[in-house]
Amino acid sequence: MPFLSEDDQRSFLELARRAVAEAVCHGRLLDGIPNHQAFAERRGVFVSLHIGGRLRGCIGVIEAEKPLGESIVQCATSAALQDPRFSPLHREELSQLEIEVSLLSLPAPIAPEEIEIGLHGLLISQGQRRGLLLPQVATEHHFDRQRFLEETCQKAGLLRDAWREPETRILGFTCEVFSDAEERRRN
Repeated sequence: MPFLSEDDQRSFLELARRAVAEAVCHGRLLDGIPNHQAFAERRGVFVSLHIGGRLRGCIGVIEAEKPLGESIVQCATSAALQDPRFSPLHREELSQLEIEVSLLSLPAPIAPEEIEIGLHGLLISQGQRRGLLLPQVATEHHFDRQRFLEETCQKAGLLRDAWREPETRILGFTCEVFSDAEERRRN
């Protein structure tokens, strides 16, 4: 997976921040989305919002149907207003908001023993049910391989040991993860 330059990372984070502010303050999608160079790539992406180190919203797309610029705007807006686990973000929270972007590699079949905690994210599916956990979830919660598989199954609405069943698909992926948290702490 190609690594983005620091300028590209900063541009993606700024785009996500502008999208959140537009959605929270004006109730609409950001327009004038860049569509050149890295913004034109098609990749899966997740945008995670944190306040005080705690998750406040996270939405993403696995299949890259739109250019990355559009996907980032859509995901950032949805994470701010439509993540069903949280109430919509409020204007007063914007100044405390930290944004993290995770660019996904293409998911590919992976054997349970090949999963490396902190490197791989998981996408587990069975029939119409599927669940995804980003690589950083396993490290943040100190999961071992089995617990990571179980939690991903649970996210899919499956039994915790469904990963052992032959009809269950286990896909792994890697992420390029960057956030504005460090820069915001310095300022």
